Parts: sequence; structure tokens; C-alpha cells
Amino acid sequence: MGIDAVVEGLRKLPDTQVTVVAPATNESGSGGKTTSGPLTVTDATTASGYPAKAVAGYPADTIIWAIDDHGIDFTPDLVVSGINFGQNLGPVTDISGTVGAARAAGARNIPALASSQGLGNPPDYPDGVTAVLAWVAAHRSALISGGATTPVLLENLNVPTCTAGAPRATVTVPVATDLGGRDYNKVDCTSTATSPNDDITGFAEGFITRSTLDPTSTTGTTQTP
Repeated sequence: MGIDAVVEGLRKLPDTQVTVVAPATNESGSGGKTTSGPLTVTDATTASGYPAKAVAGYPADTIIWAIDDHGIDFTPDLVVSGINFGQNLGPVTDISGTVGAARAAGARNIPALASSQGLGNPPDYPDGVTAVLAWVAAHRSALISGGATTPVLLENLNVPTCTAGAPRATVTVPVATDLGGRDYNKVDCTSTATSPNDDITGFAEGFITRSTLDPTSTTGTTQTP
């Protein structure tokens, strides 16, 4: 549902062409894994009926098919990966398939945003979409002009699902190197804490976290179908 939500949001932006290429099945936790050999791709639709291509493989395979295999006939100005169900923070970032797809795009010098919605029942995809659209609006001019590609714009956005209150402001923080004994799923959107030192702390304090990703950092192996 996260992909559908962000597709519908992006489609409402002026002068924006949205092309959907996604894994055919849930590949959570696959990091940067790829499939060796030809990829099988079928026509599909999002939950709202928007045309899509379904790749039998991992999230990073969608970039391989679209770009390396010329599944699409243009180079996109931006790849939006997600919105994933569940936050991708700290050490979990490297095993995230959502991040894996964004990094695959970044490695090909294509700006990319990995977007994830914090766990919750239901997940707050509307706030997630709002955060993604705000990110796109902030970078739109550079994306269109090509100014966002040197160095490549590659970021990880995590939006909490709040049980009380609403997501706080977006903070730019580094990816945490370890949990450090913290509760990965703790979120307090009513917190008044300021100046978080990394993405896990920021997310726990109810902030929308934004972190720069290293395009050369990949976790995964090539798999034979």
C-alpha cells in the first residue's frame, strides 16, 4: 500500500511523469541483492490501478531492469523507493531492500530517495506521502536541471507513525552505527527533545529523519534464479 500511496501523491504534482517498476513480491530485508541472468517482468497495476511493471526479483533488480536492461527508454530525474512499511534506521539500513534499490540508482548516478513509514496499525502513509512530496518540492529545481547529480543526491527518509501527536519537523541526521541499547521501535511524537545525534534517536523523538546514503555501500549477493 505504501507504493500505491506515494504513486498517487506523486501523480498529483504538476508536470510530473510517474513510471512504476517494483518487485513482484515482498522482498523485505534483501538489501542490495540482485538476480543473475535475465529478469522476468510482467505488466501489473498498483492498488489504485495505475500501470506498473512487476519484476520477479529483488528491489535492486528493478533498477537493473529499468536502466541497465533498458526496460524504460529514458533516464529518470529521480528514483523514489518505497514507501516501505516499517522504518529503516541505523544498522537496519544496510539490509533494507528499499535502501538497496535507492543505492542501485545512486550507483548509476541517478538521484534517489529511499522512503519508509514507521510501524503502526495502520501505518500513517498520508504523513509519509506528505514528507516525500515536501522532499521532492525542495529538490525539484536541482533534479530537473541536473544539478542534484554531482555528487549524486541519495537520501533515506523515515517518517514515524504516531500514536499521539503528529510527526515533528524533518531533521538531517547521520545513520546510527549501532543500536546502543535503544528500543528500535520506540516513538514519542509528543517529545520536546531537540538536536538528535542520529536517525534512531531522532525517529524515537518523533522527528522525520533524513540521512545521506553512501551509494557504494551495498549489502547482498547475486542470486541465481
